[in-house]
Amino acid sequence: MASYNRVVLVGNLTRDPELRYISSGAAVTEIGLAVNDRRKDQSGQWVEETQFIDVTLWARTAEVASEYLSKGSPVLIEGRLKLDRWEKEGQKHSKLRVVGEKMQMLGSRGGGSGRTETTSVAATSVAATSPVEEATGPADPPEDDIPF
Repeated sequence: MASYNRVVLVGNLTRDPELRYISSGAAVTEIGLAVNDRRKDQSGQWVEETQFIDVTLWARTAEVASEYLSKGSPVLIEGRLKLDRWEKEGQKHSKLRVVGEKMQMLGSRGGGSGRTETTSVAATSVAATSPVEEATGPADPPEDDIPF
């Protein structure tokens, strides 16, 4: 049986990104994400729930997040779930987190252009492009390549 581990989240940062570099030189950023859910309970009343999720970003995505995002910034994260386990003072602990592989900044830049910024950098690669280059993406395919 095949397995599939994908997560797509849209929310707001709960704190400023924390950029650091590990011994190999790779950038890593930890962000907290608040994701709101609104649903009706059994009595028909609307209930608001907020989930707080820890997300780890790597390489150029981590650097872009640290440079352009701050507490409250809206962002879309695509990635995978990872269960961290450790033992401290004889007690076993675990925490479910998201390893972000793609990130899209949803807020407008400069407070009004309405433009979104996108980075789509694999967690294991280090890209040497600017956020603006990453936002534009690849050129449109020739008309004869359109699959319909």
